[in-house]
Amino acid sequence: MALKRLFAGTASRFLPRADAVNEAGGVAYAYGPEAKLAQLAATGALGDGFYANAETQLADVLETAWAVDAEFVAKAAVYARQSGAMKDMPALLTAVLTMSDPDLSVRVFKRVIDNGRMLRSFVQIMRSGQTGRASLGSRPKRLVKEWLEQASMTRLMQAATGNDPSLADVVRMVHPTPASDERRSFYGWLIGKPYDVAALPAEIAAFEAWKRDTALPLPPVPFEWLTAFPLSAEQWGEIALTRMGWQALRMNLNTLARQGAFDVAGVTEAVTARLADGEALARARVMPYQLMVAMGQVGDGVPLKVQAALEDALEASLARVPVLEGHVVVCPDVSGSMGSPVTGYRKGASSKVRCIDVAALVAAAVLRTNRSARVLPFECDVVKLKLDPKARVAVNAAKLASVGGGGTNVSAPLALLNRERATVDTVVIVSDNESWIDPSRRGATATMDEWNKLKARNPGAKLICIDIAPYGTTQAKSRADIMNVGGFTDAVFDAMARFASGQTRDWVELVNETEV
Repeated sequence: MALKRLFAGTASRFLPRADAVNEAGGVAYAYGPEAKLAQLAATGALGDGFYANAETQLADVLETAWAVDAEFVAKAAVYARQSGAMKDMPALLTAVLTMSDPDLSVRVFKRVIDNGRMLRSFVQIMRSGQTGRASLGSRPKRLVKEWLEQASMTRLMQAATGNDPSLADVVRMVHPTPASDERRSFYGWLIGKPYDVAALPAEIAAFEAWKRDTALPLPPVPFEWLTAFPLSAEQWGEIALTRMGWQALRMNLNTLARQGAFDVAGVTEAVTARLADGEALARARVMPYQLMVAMGQVGDGVPLKVQAALEDALEASLARVPVLEGHVVVCPDVSGSMGSPVTGYRKGASSKVRCIDVAALVAAAVLRTNRSARVLPFECDVVKLKLDPKARVAVNAAKLASVGGGGTNVSAPLALLNRERATVDTVVIVSDNESWIDPSRRGATATMDEWNKLKARNPGAKLICIDIAPYGTTQAKSRADIMNVGGFTDAVFDAMARFASGQTRDWVELVNETEV
């Protein structure tokens, strides 16, 4: 026994030494600057988490962005927007580039600031002073001005929804040059200056007429403009069926319920049909996580038929989740901290989707595409729980969520697999990564030690660690067989499949492959 312990200790010394302490007080590995920024950019959310607040996370992102090469910041911004469909983070990184590499910021701005909401976010961030200046500056001002001058009237009307800043505020800041009488009249109307009524765009003229007489047909303007005025239940029903896109419809179900739209004959059935329309789902590229968010937000006033259509859409969306082949083990963390909102705590706007719900979604999605996959929930230790691969996602999610509680021991499922001498191809750990009660190890974390043992028996095995609430540390250091993913969007499913099949090595490579 003495000799065995000696050799075990010697093997551990070849593993990387833990070099950080996580937010829960456990030993961990700190991410390198590029890995940290790549994760935060692609999947992170600037909100209050279980262990750290939004201000701390913002400071962390900015510190990391200044610590890496500007070209990597540029690639991270483009990847976050185009592949991760993120909003605040790519706008923030674009603002950073206006200081670190103004020339590069021009190219990135044109790739990232692709709609009015992104434009307003960029202006808000620039004026906040968080990135080094409290005003736009000459080059960013020119970029914003060019965006306005090149945007179609439809895009400008879409951009004129929202405040802090509003599009009117942006126009007053940059003074775009109108290229036509129509554009000049629109700007005047927007900012409250004199304008030529006869030159107004037809849509705006119809809107002004409707404001004077709301009995007229609804004008062809963004539906958000209309909802600022008193509307009848019938008008709300018309908006739901003819003005809202699929994504807007699923995000406004509670509003429709409050406004009585579902009490109008035929509206419930028509909304149900729209939500369940397979072609519409494909066009909107709806993925499981988006639908889980929608289901979590639905209130009691939304008809059960409509709620069932959302659940059916979630089930259908699982067909778009890539398959993980072979012997797959999914390890969802069910500890106490996993009950926190996935996007952090935001006053009046916290997501009802919890970290544990995302863990359950990953487990259910993998089970649906690989019914031989094992699920090993863990907290202080592995929890005995069997999920039915044929069951609906919501059923399996509820089973996992009912376990919640206890401390976090990320190494527990790996230790069990080692005791069983299990054959493994891919292990997916879904956690907030704040492990703190693992058995103590010299140098390496217990997770790294247990994975090394598993690799000795399964040389081709790969480990995917999904850190739903990234705080900057991990339990398993990235290398050719270990991928760390920070935060969660539907883009994670593709990243998992590519890594498991050997197409890409880690999150940094995904960003580096991006063209700017």
